Amino acid sequence: MSARLAAGVFAVSLGFCTPAPAQDDVTRLTSEAPFQDIVGALEDAIVNRGYVVDYRGFIGEMLQRTAGDVGAQKALYRHAEFFQFCSAVVSRRAMEANVGNIAYCPYVLFAYETESEPGKVIVGFRRLPAGEGRDEVNTLLEEIAGEAAGEK
Repeated sequence: MSARLAAGVFAVSLGFCTPAPAQDDVTRLTSEAPFQDIVGALEDAIVNRGYVVDYRGFIGEMLQRTAGDVGAQKALYRHAEFFQFCSAVVSRRAMEANVGNIAYCPYVLFAYETESEPGKVIVGFRRLPAGEGRDEVNTLLEEIAGEAAGEK
């Protein structure tokens, strides 16, 4: 089969495929504590382990601020933020196991409260693929998210 024909068959077959759920790799925990308490607990859970929050993103505010510019009609979040950090110790171990693990650093945890479910705050993170030094990162992220959500 020629490369051109194979590319055409592949492109047509994409139209018949149903994509897998995009968020199977996302861990989510739920809390009914006020959003500001949750993000305070999330930041504390990071900092109290000796890590530095490199960046705090205010996704919800950005989406509200730009809604008119992009023609958005639907309010999504009451609040939505993320925290980015790294660990020299955990990251080094992960990267010693596989130098390609640099792709997963820095680590990100998020918290949000939707307009459709006020009072329900979701805390979570994107789970790294298992193995090759990444399990320790997942454990760390689970501990931090669990602490912030009041589960630990």
